[in-house]
Amino acid sequence: MIVETFRKKFTGLYAITDASVSDSQKIIVSVEQTLRGGANVIQFRDKSNNQKQRLETCLALRKLTKQFNAVFIINDDIKLTLLTKADGIHLGQNDSSLTEARNQLGEKTIIGISCYNRFDLAELATKEGANYIAFGRFFPSRTKPNTETAEIKLIQQAKQELDIPVVAIGGITAKNGGALIGAGADMLAVVDGIFGQTNIEAATKDYQALFT
Repeated sequence: MIVETFRKKFTGLYAITDASVSDSQKIIVSVEQTLRGGANVIQFRDKSNNQKQRLETCLALRKLTKQFNAVFIINDDIKLTLLTKADGIHLGQNDSSLTEARNQLGEKTIIGISCYNRFDLAELATKEGANYIAFGRFFPSRTKPNTETAEIKLIQQAKQELDIPVVAIGGITAKNGGALIGAGADMLAVVDGIFGQTNIEAATKDYQALFT
């Protein structure tokens, strides 16, 4: 899937797997449920050192995302991105550099950058060739409790001044997500609001409904 195609469908739910879950089968089943609910992007986020398990899980997720015509992103692991032929990689401030990732992964690989609550990072990422930027957290978050709060006006500024898709992340629910979309967010990135729910498919549909 080339970057241009990704940009055209870059709207809706961006589901991020829960890094605290180590059960591969649970991750795979949960991702299939959110894909059935309509998630357009899946990011695999896992900070464990079990490389064999990470690879096996990602290969299964790569197969699923192809089946559902969804985008597959891997969090900060260039080697795993290459091995699984994922659509892209997501990088934070302390991860591999955008330049390093681009050099190793090529021009057709999607690269997303976390910009937290800083517009200057978004400007830099755009200048260096990122394919999307992410701001947040916007609300109190279980998975990102210590991250500084971002203001909604950041999304508005990015949409006015930068020609790049914007992802909002952090404590987003089906009740508060509408304000972020109204400000211009192209996608809502969610962890616990999806994978922490009993009915993942239904929870996904609730988020997707905000875009329609």
